[in-house]
Amino acid sequence: MLGLKIGGVPEHFNLPWRMAIEEGRFREEGIQLHWSDMGGGTGQMIRGLETKTLDVAVLLTEGVTKAILQGLDAKIIQVYVTSPLHWGIHVPYDSDIDRIDQLEGKTFAISREGSGSHLMAYVRASQEGWDTSKLKFNVVGDVYGGLWALENNKAQAFLWEKYTTHPFTEQKKCRYIDEVVTPWPCFVIAVRTEVYKEHMDALNKMCDIVNKKAAELKKNDSVVDLISWRYNLRHGQVENWLNETDWNYDGIEYPLAFTKTISYLLKLDLLSESEAENWREKLF
Repeated sequence: MLGLKIGGVPEHFNLPWRMAIEEGRFREEGIQLHWSDMGGGTGQMIRGLETKTLDVAVLLTEGVTKAILQGLDAKIIQVYVTSPLHWGIHVPYDSDIDRIDQLEGKTFAISREGSGSHLMAYVRASQEGWDTSKLKFNVVGDVYGGLWALENNKAQAFLWEKYTTHPFTEQKKCRYIDEVVTPWPCFVIAVRTEVYKEHMDALNKMCDIVNKKAAELKKNDSVVDLISWRYNLRHGQVENWLNETDWNYDGIEYPLAFTKTISYLLKLDLLSESEAENWREKLF
């Protein structure tokens, strides 16, 4: 039995993994997956791959692409979620901020450097025409740190997946004012290079299992009830999210996803031309 330590965000995107583990589908193929919830998101998972506390990670395309091209010893084996991510832009509930232009020059709470909450703040700032070199950040660890930073005026904005954060807006812990949508498929599966070289057949089986489980869930008539119950989300929110979301059911490749991601990282000066050279060889 091959044991693999895998990490991912504790969000609805990863229900196919959790259910396939619970149903024993990986064990049937000789794979024992030890899942860890990563509340700190992509930055935490990159650190896990670096320190070898994780073998596999399900993380944001832009974050792991940047990390690998800047030296992370890992490979991307598949796009996991083919649709973009909808990042909610949140501000303190009682603040007078209700437009994006009011956030120029303000501090953004981010989970970690290199995380999605960090990189997508650059993307939105660029779209707004701001000087991205003047962006200010406060590293807060996870969604709860972000909410604390807003409440205690340690940050004036916080980007997080909008459906995950919706219950907190209902509790008046923050206020949603807008969103920014990733210009690429949002989640990929990455593996430490050592594991990639030694266990490629098993990793292909692992991907095939989760892809098939995702396809089953997408077609399941009771999936809205299931996600609503497991992730404390309203039915209407889950229905909207499902309409916006597709997993990689057939395991097909998406090279354009990485072309777009790297172009953005270069444009935002988050990646150098030399780091982007031969990116296909480095990433896959």
